[in-house]
Formats: sequence, C-alpha cells, structure tokens
Amino acid sequence: MGERTTRARAKIRAKVRAHRQRLRRRGLRPIQLWVPDVRSKRFLREARRQSLLIAKDPAEAAAQAFIDSTFEWPEE
Repeated sequence: MGERTTRARAKIRAKVRAHRQRLRRRGLRPIQLWVPDVRSKRFLREARRQSLLIAKDPAEAAAQAFIDSTFEWPEE
C-alpha cells in the first residue's frame, strides 16, 4: 500500500470519526441492526411457504377484509 493510499484512508477515517462525534453530541448513538436478506433463496422459499399457508386459512379472508377496511390509500 502506497503512502498516498495510506494518507487517503487516514483522511477518510478522520472525516468518519468527526461525523460520528457530531452525531453523538446531538444525543445519538450507533447501533447495528441485522435483518433478513430478502434477496436470498431461503427467504423467498420461506415467504412463499408462509403465503401459501395463510392463503389456505379460512380466517384469512376476514382478516384481510378488516385490514383493507382500516387502510386508506392516498389519492393521486
């Protein structure tokens, strides 16, 4: 790694550090959040499996009707 690359990385780290310090002064704190990868085949298979199960549930139509009755879509 050349000196130029090392200096560039140090500059970036300093900017990130300053940004994080500003956020902390505003009362914020960093967190790490892990969520399901919706692009994975495993996720897609499980979503499909659950969708098929709920589609067969006799109470699904009533539940969906209730959700639809409480939801207002913005008019364009």
